[in-house]
Amino acid sequence: MKFVRGSKAVIQSRAARAAAVLLVAAVGAWLGIFLSGTVRAQVGPVETGMSLRPAWDGETVVDASPLGTLTFRTHDAPLRLRITLENIDQERAKALIEDPRLADRLPELIEDDLLDGVRALAIRSLLCAGAGALIAVLMVFRRPRVALTGLLAASVALAGTGALAALTFRPSSLVEPRYSGLVAAAPSLVGSAESIMTRFESYRSQLTKLVTNVSKLYDTVSNLPLYETDPKTIRVLHVSDIHINPIAWNVIRSLKDQFSVDMIIDTGDISDHGTKAENKFVDEIGRLGVPYVYVRGNHDSMITQKAVEKQKNSVVLDDTTETVAGLKIYGLGDPRFTPDKSVPADSDPAVLGQYARSRLAKVKKADVIAVHDPDVGKGFSGAAPLILAGHTHSRKTAMLPTRTRLLVQGSTGGAGLRALEHAQPTPVQASVLYFDRETKRMQAWDDITLGGLGEQSVYIQRHVEPDPQRMISPEPTTAPSPTGPATGTQTPSAGKPLWHQGQSSPMLQRSPTEGDRES
Repeated sequence: MKFVRGSKAVIQSRAARAAAVLLVAAVGAWLGIFLSGTVRAQVGPVETGMSLRPAWDGETVVDASPLGTLTFRTHDAPLRLRITLENIDQERAKALIEDPRLADRLPELIEDDLLDGVRALAIRSLLCAGAGALIAVLMVFRRPRVALTGLLAASVALAGTGALAALTFRPSSLVEPRYSGLVAAAPSLVGSAESIMTRFESYRSQLTKLVTNVSKLYDTVSNLPLYETDPKTIRVLHVSDIHINPIAWNVIRSLKDQFSVDMIIDTGDISDHGTKAENKFVDEIGRLGVPYVYVRGNHDSMITQKAVEKQKNSVVLDDTTETVAGLKIYGLGDPRFTPDKSVPADSDPAVLGQYARSRLAKVKKADVIAVHDPDVGKGFSGAAPLILAGHTHSRKTAMLPTRTRLLVQGSTGGAGLRALEHAQPTPVQASVLYFDRETKRMQAWDDITLGGLGEQSVYIQRHVEPDPQRMISPEPTTAPSPTGPATGTQTPSAGKPLWHQGQSSPMLQRSPTEGDRES
């Protein structure tokens, strides 16, 4: 028995020692990678610096300072590849862009240059990691044989990590970058949605466009170019829940110009209390210079809706359909006006969904449906390829069972003064949607997020619609809400939604009159 217990103790001691050796080797290897420095590589006309670092998420970061950074979720291994664009060879860039023969070979040249740089970086990182593991184990245990064991273990682990990165590499991630930096530079860095869709299968072409755009930007950094007009794409800026925050107009105007949008769709709550005093706020609509499609939110009264109707460029949709900039859009105002507490409002998702389904006959071959509450939007599932909504102040997207996509926008006004109610400011959010001019289907969209009150950050995430020509089920299907039930639900006095009680108005409750709200 003593022999058995002694054997177990020896085994446990050896296991603990082996675990300690592996831990020290791992720490040394990671320190070696951190200290491995940067590898210089020429990628096409761009001089780059490449570095490899441990990270929880596998990603590739392209640093185009001072313009911003592009992040790609390229692999699953716990490594971050950072590529810093340090200098542009202007003569070589000009030759590559202007010479058709060189331009045709540019994708292959860039890919070869990148592979050479990454290969040199991998070898250097492996050597530094091995040296770090060897030195760390030797310093702790002071035995050369143990140090060699740690080196072997670290080498196997690093080789496995590299193999995982190679096996999980996703070329398609290069067409869905996440951009952070200057708003003015974003369209040129991210690239054209039309070219992304036509070249989706060839990541090398998209990489070529990225390098070319960055070259042009560096050459004209003092006068950044605007988004190039593409006649085959309809660009739509989707905003929502401005809540009379004047900063929203600055954001909308900037995005309208930089992304050259053809129209703006506002899914409601442009106001906060729906009073006449707030009407002056909507005067900015007439100065934007593009069609402004608007549907009423639950904080917008009929007074607000009429004020928007008076503005130049405005297109107010309330159970109506209009063709704007080539897209057929059906819009429905929210049935509630919640600031008026004297009238109960039913916010039950099932009731809101039924309200939408009762109006399905009005929707005929719409390309886009615009509503305020996503629970109302669900009721139109199957009636159009795309439904736009807001209301929740939190951006979400869902593919409904009918294969209708529901896009829920955050608050373009940072939720107005409500942003001050929380410890963290509500971000300012909007999206640019790209539609094919012939098929009228959305091809891609860019989600833009700006820091809320007191923050100065900009993030842009490109999304590509995986199946823009998908078949949409003709029959609407009740689907779970992507946002969950609305809060603050109130029940009508008769136990039924008020639109079932013989009211002819599309409002769920009475709108304020001029006399009611003016005070």
